[in-house]
Amino acid sequence: MTAAFQDSRASERLAWARAAAGWPAATIARASADAGFRSYWRLADGGRSLVVMDSPPDLEDVRPWLHMHGLLAEGGVRVPGVLARDVERGFLLLEDLGSDTLLQLLDAGNADAWFDTAIAQLLRIQAIPAPRDLPRYDEAMLARELRLFDEWFLGRHLGVQPDCGDLEALDLAGRFLIDHALAQPQVLVHRDYMPRNLMPAGDGVAVLDFQDAVAGPVAYDPACLFRDAFLGWPPERADAWLLRYHARALEAGVPVPVAPERFLRDAHLIGVQRHLKVLGIFARLHHRDGKPKYIADAPRFVAYLDEVLPRVPELAPLAGVIERHVRPWLAGATADAQ
Repeated sequence: MTAAFQDSRASERLAWARAAAGWPAATIARASADAGFRSYWRLADGGRSLVVMDSPPDLEDVRPWLHMHGLLAEGGVRVPGVLARDVERGFLLLEDLGSDTLLQLLDAGNADAWFDTAIAQLLRIQAIPAPRDLPRYDEAMLARELRLFDEWFLGRHLGVQPDCGDLEALDLAGRFLIDHALAQPQVLVHRDYMPRNLMPAGDGVAVLDFQDAVAGPVAYDPACLFRDAFLGWPPERADAWLLRYHARALEAGVPVPVAPERFLRDAHLIGVQRHLKVLGIFARLHHRDGKPKYIADAPRFVAYLDEVLPRVPELAPLAGVIERHVRPWLAGATADAQ
């Protein structure tokens, strides 16, 4: 976006927000931004405040967000209240849920209680029938996401030119992960159900950033929540939370496998697919979109792969690619961080 566009958009945003809230003297300041073109601004007037979502229509259509907001709200999921909207200009006025997400609040002492509330909201999401027009986490989408790792992380970020052995290994691993994901029961999937997209609200949590929801594998969102690489948890504790979710999901009638060990395997494997995808997205954000801060978290995503891949013999070829091409970069990144 050009500086002229940003200045014009800022003036338009403030004027719209003041009129929508009925606060003619309100001030506005950046609240947060996400990896796309959407941004959030806090509108303040005295001791009261609201949040403005700015989604430039030529860059990030606000309608998918509103469509999913309505679906979730009807299903009893706690989402931010929408107080005013201008779909044509891409502005929404939302209730202000505060500044801290669960990512800022979680620690070893309170995680059990917070994750119990997060499970409750997730079960409400998974109880909502996925609309027929909702995108499916089908083979094409899964394969497209895996190629992000090949093209952007290995190719662009690490400068790797895969040889025939590398290509065969990536193809075999991709085929295995895709087949396993497609074999899982399918439910409504948030796709980023993790602590940074959950906000404390009353005695529970409110759900954010749901516009990319799809119909997909039942273990996907639990894997996001408990194996989120932005937070480091001991593997045994993360698995205990996955099993806690599994027990509650069975009680709620969510179509998880009955056997706990089968569910854990499903969660670990879809976690591998997600972490490969996210590594590719981080590299793309850095090299294409000029957003370098995300790539700094890449080593934690690789650490998750290091934890899971040795347990899955079918993914040994992928582990070999990581060892040959990612490990040297990781050693350098770790040294630079120190």
